[in-house]
Amino acid sequence: MHSSLLSATHRAMPIGTLINAAAIILGSLLGLLLGGRFSDRYRTLVYHSIGLCVLVIGLHMALSFDNVLILVFSMLCGALCGQLLRLDERLISAGNMLKTRLGSKDARFTDGFVTASLLFCIGSMAILGSIDEGIRGDRTILLTKSILDGFICIPLASTYGIGVLFSFLSILLYQGSITLLAGQAQGVFTDPIINQLTSTGGLLIMGIGINLLDLKNINVTNMLPALVFAVLFTVFLPAAF
Repeated sequence: MHSSLLSATHRAMPIGTLINAAAIILGSLLGLLLGGRFSDRYRTLVYHSIGLCVLVIGLHMALSFDNVLILVFSMLCGALCGQLLRLDERLISAGNMLKTRLGSKDARFTDGFVTASLLFCIGSMAILGSIDEGIRGDRTILLTKSILDGFICIPLASTYGIGVLFSFLSILLYQGSITLLAGQAQGVFTDPIINQLTSTGGLLIMGIGINLLDLKNINVTNMLPALVFAVLFTVFLPAAF
């Protein structure tokens, strides 16, 4: 029993998240170093390329739903809840507070912190990878995500500046918490829940992609509670939908 407890504790350690955070730091540092060498024309081209990729990834994820009504009501309830809680203002305030404490003079610090935090935290790889690590100790998804995030940080940091680097704090808090929670509640994350989470996260990712392409300013932050409602509706109201 003692060895079983040690094994469970080892599985729940967020090592994959620590590696992910390190990749973000390294990619951001490289982007900061190369930032001055990118002309606005090339920076915009790279940025729009990432936006298109994010949009396609989000669309692929969004089609994972088992029940489209749960997806619709999760997004509606989540957006209303986020608006009431003013999550966008709170996240921006957190970015400004971090900027002040670090004494940063970068005008785009908060934009970079918020954009990168949303991009790296929302999505199936962040959620499923953290759950996989917590339940089975399998870090394959998070290691793959680390490589992708590291490369994405390069053009992001060259555009937004040092605020992108500090998104590693969001990763540590968000993914680390999911891993630890999953390790304590292994029977909770069933396939239907994971599918609806993936689909809802995919829609949010699409919103980020649209923002990156400057097509429309979608307040993705206030839609974050949709992930919580996706779980609640799937667990407690499956028959109603």
